[in-house]
Amino acid sequence: MKYISIKEASEKWKISDRRIRVLCSEGRIEGAVKIGRNWAVLADAVQPADARERNQKIYLGLEYDYSYVDSLKKAIDRHRPFTKRLADSLHEKLIVEWTYNSNAIEGNTLTLSETKVVLEGITIGGKSIVEHLETINHREAILFVEDLASNIEPLSEWNIKNIHALILKEIDNQNAGKYRTENVVISGAKHIPPKHYEINYLMQKLIAEYQNDWQNYHPVVRATLLHGEFVKIHPFIDGNGRTSRLLLNFELMKSGYTPIIIKNENRAKYYEVIDLAHTTMNYGPFIELISELVAESGKLWLSVLE
Repeated sequence: MKYISIKEASEKWKISDRRIRVLCSEGRIEGAVKIGRNWAVLADAVQPADARERNQKIYLGLEYDYSYVDSLKKAIDRHRPFTKRLADSLHEKLIVEWTYNSNAIEGNTLTLSETKVVLEGITIGGKSIVEHLETINHREAILFVEDLASNIEPLSEWNIKNIHALILKEIDNQNAGKYRTENVVISGAKHIPPKHYEINYLMQKLIAEYQNDWQNYHPVVRATLLHGEFVKIHPFIDGNGRTSRLLLNFELMKSGYTPIIIKNENRAKYYEVIDLAHTTMNYGPFIELISELVAESGKLWLSVLE
């Protein structure tokens, strides 16, 4: 990979050195690396959209009473730090159920018990290699997201692509971690994703909006909007749903909330509220669904802790 200096990038993009340093520190220039006190930029990096020159979107239905989920979080926080045995037990349960449900929503036929067995390293007869890889890969993606959240890592296109690359590892290496280069439609949805040539720009705008416009929103709102607006762009040819649910839990965990599991049995309602948000900008029902799941998760953790 060839890198260029901040000065060279400034001349190439016609923006100031100082502005490029700010964009690098915000994680908005993909692949930028810090060497000592200076930044180096990939020679073929895409110029980021200017977040200062944007029309702020108007989202509907963001008002909700978050006092209950906040009270559950405070009750859980009083039990921190958890014992290693308890933390390991909760973590194992989370990984198995999260992986099973997220993959099942996308059509994976492994049962919950089969998912657990595959994660233990055992092959299930009659099931495809892809279904096995989807299970193993999803666990690796969860661990990666947990590391990002625990290290308070800033969300960036680079990390989103890394999450997606883990999901499609050895399944579709050609498209793993790479934005789609063709147009798509979503079966059963009214919303039609944007054209492939708009993706770079829209993803830059999404990160800018997340970093600027959403910071005063409740964490549940930020998590829901991140999921919804990401999957609305549908930047990858496959794996968008699993990536969006990982991003949702990244935002919840980063803010100290317990991760949630969107169950396969509820996917009809889940798809319905997502499509409503995409076509009308009304996130109310989607936020209500996520808030209920945050409460459900919090109550489960408290039942074990108390």
